Amino acid sequence: MNRRQLLALGGVAGGAVLLPTAETSVAQARLHAPQPVGHDHGRTAPAVAVRPDVSEFSVPMPLPPVLAPVVSRRDVQIYRLAIKPANVSILPGVLTPAYTYGGSFIGPTIRAKAGRRVIVSYQNQLGVSTNVHLHGAHVAASSDGYPMDLIEPGGTRIYDYPNRQQGATLWYHDHSHHTEAEHVFRGLHGFYLIEDEEEADLRLPSGAYDVPIMIRDAAFDAEGKLAFSFDPSTRTTLLVNGKPQPYFRVAARKYRFRLLNSASERVLQLNLGGAEMVQIASDGGLLPAPVPRTELVLASAERVELVVDFSRYPVGSHVVLSDGSTPLLRFDVVRSAPDNSRVPDRLRPLPALPKATVYREVSLGFDFTSGDLPIGVMNGRPFDHNRVDFRIKRGTTEIWNITNADPEFVTHTFHMHLEQFRVLERNGGAPTLDDAGRKDTVFIPVGGSVKIQTTFTDYLGKYVYHCHFLDHSSLGMMAQMEIVR
Repeated sequence: MNRRQLLALGGVAGGAVLLPTAETSVAQARLHAPQPVGHDHGRTAPAVAVRPDVSEFSVPMPLPPVLAPVVSRRDVQIYRLAIKPANVSILPGVLTPAYTYGGSFIGPTIRAKAGRRVIVSYQNQLGVSTNVHLHGAHVAASSDGYPMDLIEPGGTRIYDYPNRQQGATLWYHDHSHHTEAEHVFRGLHGFYLIEDEEEADLRLPSGAYDVPIMIRDAAFDAEGKLAFSFDPSTRTTLLVNGKPQPYFRVAARKYRFRLLNSASERVLQLNLGGAEMVQIASDGGLLPAPVPRTELVLASAERVELVVDFSRYPVGSHVVLSDGSTPLLRFDVVRSAPDNSRVPDRLRPLPALPKATVYREVSLGFDFTSGDLPIGVMNGRPFDHNRVDFRIKRGTTEIWNITNADPEFVTHTFHMHLEQFRVLERNGGAPTLDDAGRKDTVFIPVGGSVKIQTTFTDYLGKYVYHCHFLDHSSLGMMAQMEIVR
């Protein structure tokens, strides 16, 4: 394997887009072909990706619609949501076929309350099997979106979310094994926001000033259709809430931005051109205290919450959010506005860590010895839903040391279902600012290792942990744990 092939496997970072050359295109096509599993899941050869000609900051950034419940009581909210094909507007003047939740390319946002149960009935109107994983949620195994628990075409499945966790920015997406990367690429992703009373008392920016922002990349063919392949270097178009390099009109006051990297395989290096952003939360909710940042790393599936105070800019100013040196989103300060929100010095303390009694080693990597197609492996073995890799006693606190076992250039992210975790060490030293707080996904660069700790509290059953570069998990980089009595 040459350097370019390894770079493609390792993902795209910091706005540096790798374009295939003629001499490597055939090799890359073979490298990133879907893994054969008895049938092709309806896949055909991907179209050749082209870079759309779209002017910077020429379209407004939309806000995802908020899903209305069909039943709303004090103890429960019930939703219905169709998973269906739709023609959506991503590029100006073009309708693009997509897989959607409810007909929108960014699925509708579900706003939940801590302690109030949410039940969602999903009906699959696609011509392919799918399922739904609520990423970051503490739920029973039957509602986790296990990769083999599929909603067949025409079928319906009910997911039960108790929301017995603190306020946090979660998201829901497809998790059907071998097809998760393609299905999320085609649009099966949306926000799920848990709010709690303790957080509301802090008077952080709220309402219209609390804005979810989904960042991802995409590849299009000459007709404006999404062009899927397992090669992330073809995904040359960056989308913010489903639009290429949009603008967003803001008032000269504080905003809370909930940022999600939903790209299948990309690491973002976010900045406001050197201006200060105040981080208040990570994957699992609020940090103990706000942290001023001028840049941050956000890998696939990670979330971060920032407060940006636009009152320091005069009306008429433009402020640009970038990935490295690549512009993503322009904030246009268009008016003044009253502001009684604040960022308090203390947010939410983290609980003391219990003593760990089990220590495990986990490695992520590829097996390059099986021919033209690499196989994703965890601890040297590809995913097998008939095999349990770790049996974990309920109530146990464990430390996992997770390493990137791949050669030069190949990076990964690690995601654990069921439980949030805390990062104890990175590469044998202190965690970085990007590791702070309660996490469920963590970036592991070349030669890197991350030590995490978590307690498996109450639910029993089988759950997965995997690389959240979905191209990698689709190729087998996933394993299974069973929580037992």
